[in-house]
Amino acid sequence: MSGLDVSAHGLVHIYRLEGNDVVALSGVDLDIASGEVVGLLGPSGSGKSTLLNLLAGLLRPSAGRLRVGEHDLTRLDEKGLARMRASDVGIVVQGAMRNLLPYASPIDNVRFAQRGARAISRADLPDPHEVLGLVGLADEAKTPLERLTPGQRQRLAVGVALGCRPGLLLLDEPTSQLDHAGRDEVLAAVDDVNRLIGTTVVAVTHDPEVAARLPRTVTIRDGRVGAEGRRGEDFAVIA
Repeated sequence: MSGLDVSAHGLVHIYRLEGNDVVALSGVDLDIASGEVVGLLGPSGSGKSTLLNLLAGLLRPSAGRLRVGEHDLTRLDEKGLARMRASDVGIVVQGAMRNLLPYASPIDNVRFAQRGARAISRADLPDPHEVLGLVGLADEAKTPLERLTPGQRQRLAVGVALGCRPGLLLLDEPTSQLDHAGRDEVLAAVDDVNRLIGTTVVAVTHDPEVAARLPRTVTIRDGRVGAEGRRGEDFAVIA
């Protein structure tokens, strides 16, 4: 599967907090081309993780339009969203071990992640060994997770999200709590995934050093796109 494009126009998300309506996103316009690597930046509470969860179909838009590839996320029912996540979209939530089965080997983690795609009769799933090779863990297929370094665990979390070779890979703070070596390992793995199989990548990060290494960055401020950047250079978005 090649990378999926993303299109969001007038995207709004409102949630209830202690009986009050809170506007998390207030009219996001964003287009991402197939095969792009994009970083979402912004302070805590700006709406960037909400946007990531909307792209994954884990939340529903309150208003606006949102499309991932051929999927209109404002029209899909829960079954359709589940099928999309099982086949076309991979997500890595913050904290590597939240994405992994701690008692299973790396190879078995990838096999388990492919179960959803098999259930909907995907016949083109990659070999789990190939997936581990893509994230630099070919030699760690049977290594217990407690013996992996933090960087290796995070790369395995990326590999698990790639188990069904999705067209869109979503990463929430993929380098948080890693030292510089671990951070560089993860960024290199993501770059390889994008370069070798063309997967579109959207990553939430608060780290300006990580953002500077991404081809394109989008800054979310007060629930809207406030600025964009290319290779670390920002420019304002005029609404």
